[in-house]
Amino acid sequence: MWWPEIVRRTVKTGTDRELVGVYPRRADLPRSVFREAIERANFRLWFGGYTSYFVWLEVPGAVTTLAAKASAGADLRFLLGDPDSPVTAERDRVEATPLTLATRIAMTRAEIEKADAPIPVRRSDRHIAMSVWVFDDEAIVATHIGAGLGQDSVTLHLRRAQDGGAFDRYVEHFESLWADGKPADPQD
Repeated sequence: MWWPEIVRRTVKTGTDRELVGVYPRRADLPRSVFREAIERANFRLWFGGYTSYFVWLEVPGAVTTLAAKASAGADLRFLLGDPDSPVTAERDRVEATPLTLATRIAMTRAEIEKADAPIPVRRSDRHIAMSVWVFDDEAIVATHIGAGLGQDSVTLHLRRAQDGGAFDRYVEHFESLWADGKPADPQD
């Protein structure tokens, strides 16, 4: 095989160069990916998971780290599911787990409230089937499948490499959901 062909096969080019990794389940994503993405992020930390409950379980000191980032001026946002939505109730019926979505959302809210800095929270039920977390120029996207829990979702790890690429499209998606989301509290 001629060497430029070998390079072409091993070096990402075109639209897939933003793809860092694909995981059959979010649970297969190394725990360090979220922790390190949160630690590296300086200007943008957007959590667009329906509950983002796992963050508090898998990222040691998450509340302290996020509060420090918010205090330093980072754009920190949590877009959570609407615990009172019929969409949430239907998803709870499908998942059929004792730890309901409303409970996981409430647990995330309780963790956010521990922060020494204000962290805006909005509610929506439009992202029930896809979670998007953005950390500066990295994103983790989980696409939910069937009756599985969030941890069973096919997950993409992206890093921005071009204008208008997959990363930018997911950022636009989050921004759209955020704009349409309802403040979780009057001050948000």
